[in-house]
Amino acid sequence: MLAELWAVVQSDWQVLALSSAAIFLAAIVRGFSGFGFSLLSITAISLILPVAQIVPSIFLLEIAASINLIPGIWREIHWRSLTWLMVGYVIGLPFGAYALVHAPEAPTQIVLGLFVIGTAVLMLRGFRLGKTPRPPASTATGVASGVLNGAFGIGGPPVVLFYLSTPGGAAIGRASIIFFFLFTDLLGLGYLATQEGIVTGRSFVQAALWLPALLIGVWIGAHGFKHMNQEAFRRWVLVILIALAALGIGKAALALLSGG
Repeated sequence: MLAELWAVVQSDWQVLALSSAAIFLAAIVRGFSGFGFSLLSITAISLILPVAQIVPSIFLLEIAASINLIPGIWREIHWRSLTWLMVGYVIGLPFGAYALVHAPEAPTQIVLGLFVIGTAVLMLRGFRLGKTPRPPASTATGVASGVLNGAFGIGGPPVVLFYLSTPGGAAIGRASIIFFFLFTDLLGLGYLATQEGIVTGRSFVQAALWLPALLIGVWIGAHGFKHMNQEAFRRWVLVILIALAALGIGKAALALLSGG
């Protein structure tokens, strides 16, 4: 393992430096908001490495980031809503995998991005639910997340919007989002491990090399959250969500223009 780590450092040190910088910046967002790491890091690193080579390592880092944050947020998790969200996610995931095969990716991703931006702008203007949704609505949100994650690998927006629109505090929403993504990342990594040639020794080597940048970035982001009031946090998370949705729309539009 040590020999393989050293070999990667020697042969790809420039790629390692650039990718570690991307990991660090994405980890700050993750530590602060509880989400956004995968989309930001994969989008940036895919400019220099193949996506198939990146994703397993990012799943490993997502899990490490969540585990690193869990001790500090455990008591804030809203288990009642989270349980129904996870049930819905498991129900929706197979339908998303089916859609991955049959639905045109780029146009659907553009529609999704526009929906996320529209909803986030509405919430920035003051829209909030009067009470936490009941189990059927929570389960439906989980189903939507599962479908979107299975189809496009972007199951976060429904859950993030769900917690930001409910009357629970920022700490409760952030904690619940972090645990939800730990659950989904473990499922995702388990699935990838069943596919031949996807999760390899290099996946673990890359994750190990990126780990310091992740841990430092997550610490900085989490430290920033502790010093921010709830309304400011909510605004910043919605702005991050809009930026991620715009990034997704841009990628999809480029794919359409290039004929992909």
